Amino acid sequence: MTMTRSLTGLALASALVAIAPAAAQAATAPASPVAAPVAANPAAGQSATQGTIKWGTYHAPGRRARTHGTLTVSGEDHAVLPVAARGRISGKVYDLTRATSSCGWAVFRLTYRTADGKNLPFKHRSIVDCSYGTPKSFTFTQHDLYQVQLKVCSEPKASKPSLNCLYEGTWKVLYTSK
Repeated sequence: MTMTRSLTGLALASALVAIAPAAAQAATAPASPVAAPVAANPAAGQSATQGTIKWGTYHAPGRRARTHGTLTVSGEDHAVLPVAARGRISGKVYDLTRATSSCGWAVFRLTYRTADGKNLPFKHRSIVDCSYGTPKSFTFTQHDLYQVQLKVCSEPKASKPSLNCLYEGTWKVLYTSK
């Protein structure tokens, strides 16, 4: 009888561990579908290989920074790994703190296809604004783009975002090629 209770408890615990990440992802997912924006509205005249979506407004914890913008993808290729030939990300980042020592950060994680077409590594692209009341505009392009993720932080001015900014919390998915 004790052995049966122990096995039942172990089975329930393993089921909870298996289900908890999916439930957490569902609870933190955005209300609107942002993955695969190109096919989101074919009736609006968007082709299957080009599209523009608006993303944001996203805030840093404590609402000390915010960012919003647009993402334009073109030339989706589904040969081996589905990627967009070119992705253009533009927007504005705002520092919402009056302290001169604090800055607003928009950190993008760009997953792209390598030249050999077999791997999907990622790189970070960071935009920082340290001027309260004056947003910083940005625009950049990435070729062979698979996925774009965003994190917004409010931290001291530095040459790159801190490890806390990069690894605490969740990344917001702005685009995934399908």
